[in-house]
Amino acid sequence: MESENGELTVNRTLTIPRSELTVRATRSGGPGGQHVNTSSTRVEVLWNVAESPTLFDDQRVSLMNALDGKLSAAGELRVVASDTRSQLRNRALAEKRLAEIVRRALVVKKARKKTKPTRSAVERRLAAKKLRSKRKHERSDDSDE
Repeated sequence: MESENGELTVNRTLTIPRSELTVRATRSGGPGGQHVNTSSTRVEVLWNVAESPTLFDDQRVSLMNALDGKLSAAGELRVVASDTRSQLRNRALAEKRLAEIVRRALVVKKARKKTKPTRSAVERRLAAKKLRSKRKHERSDDSDE
């Protein structure tokens, strides 16, 4: 998602300036023939979540927690795209993926409400347990008597 002023739009409250993104083009892997892998079409986009001045402190904390396994030791989020043969399209794809990852990480999950089973559910469970117990007891061989 690109806004008119050259920023990457994540959601209504967050846009990442392109100046905060580090873009690197490298040689793409995969099968090929002559002149294979001579064009650098694979694109890496890096964004430093830990030091970004764009984020509020609460956003930074939630992103650092949600993206814990995806961040480098320096707090950088790295997204790679090598889907197409065009460096420009791969850059757009990588930026779109980065925005989607950040958008999903910023979603606040609803707290689970503890619920109690209904009285009838408890009674059904206990009745089923008694029935199972009775069946097993009847199956047992009481040859001691």
